[in-house]
Amino acid sequence: MRIMFVGDSMTIGSTGDFTWRYRMWQHLNATSGDPYRIVGPRRALHDPATGTAASSAYADPDFPEEARCHLAGWGEGWLHMAPLIGDAVRRYEADTLLVSLGLIDLGFYTNAEQTAENVRRFVAAARQAAPHVRAVLMPVIPNVRAATDAAFGAQCARFNELLAKAVADLSVPGSPLLLASVPDGWDIERATYDGTHPSARGERLLAGAFADALHQAWGVGGPYSAAGLQEALPAA
Repeated sequence: MRIMFVGDSMTIGSTGDFTWRYRMWQHLNATSGDPYRIVGPRRALHDPATGTAASSAYADPDFPEEARCHLAGWGEGWLHMAPLIGDAVRRYEADTLLVSLGLIDLGFYTNAEQTAENVRRFVAAARQAAPHVRAVLMPVIPNVRAATDAAFGAQCARFNELLAKAVADLSVPGSPLLLASVPDGWDIERATYDGTHPSARGERLLAGAFADALHQAWGVGGPYSAAGLQEALPAA
């Protein structure tokens, strides 16, 4: 199994973050009985000081280089990844994509219908590169803008409906797609540090949502442990 993480700022992470990619790596190491490799063209974190993807300062400096691979970018969405995914899948022979995109698209670039069309372009390009690729797609999760801007919140809800339809329409036995569940217990006060980007608890919740989808549908790894979530709760 060759896993590629695809996402926006919530997936690339920022200087000093662990990232949910790290939490998933920990989980797979603990539960996967089958060999796997994390692949992708990028390894860095976003550096707020320079506004570039140039930081290697992960919260755990022992997070190995080979496990840091991803295809994620600060400010990048379905619009940006659809033209990139085919080459990335082909070059790195990815067979399993874990994708969290959409918030940036809706916030700055495209409406719900246009964003959903870019989802379909993304899937088509990935399959052209690897006909049997499979993917888990995360809906747009609760965020501070959606909570305070009714029109934007409606666009997020509409896109999530269209994403579910795209998954249902496009999933085939030889190249299955899964719609991940919004992480259970996602509370922007505790799961994020700024209303959008995941805190340590949020990282675990995101990893858990992807891990449980992989395990329940395809028997990858095991159920995500709740122990880490309790550790991530703020002190009373």
